[in-house]
Amino acid sequence: MSGATAKKADRCPCGWGDPYPACCGRYHGGEAAPTAEALMRSRYSAFVLGLEDYLLRTWAPESRPGGLGLDEDIQWQRLVVLGREAGGPFDAEGSVEFEAWYRYDGQREVQREDSLFRRDQGRWVYVGPRP
Repeated sequence: MSGATAKKADRCPCGWGDPYPACCGRYHGGEAAPTAEALMRSRYSAFVLGLEDYLLRTWAPESRPGGLGLDEDIQWQRLVVLGREAGGPFDAEGSVEFEAWYRYDGQREVQREDSLFRRDQGRWVYVGPRP
């Protein structure tokens, strides 16, 4: 899947194995992610699908960039969640550590991050990497 081409029968790029509409597609459509991990996975799927508006909308205002300029040459391949701390349906904050595998310029690369999340007006938002 690349660009906004996820189809009803496609498995969601986030790796949970569900069809896109029943998984991250519902969050991309406006439903609030119930946990920090669900938001992180939906943000990964948004990178795969090139959904810059969603990425910016789910970013904490104090750390949100003006734009992302997503690189269409990056081929996102796989997301691996390494761990999580808090971030459940009744928490105010949480973190998710992950590896996102991708190909760029013929090379296989990995981005590893321990991301911080918090609830903002009842919705999870990405704050940034844990220091």
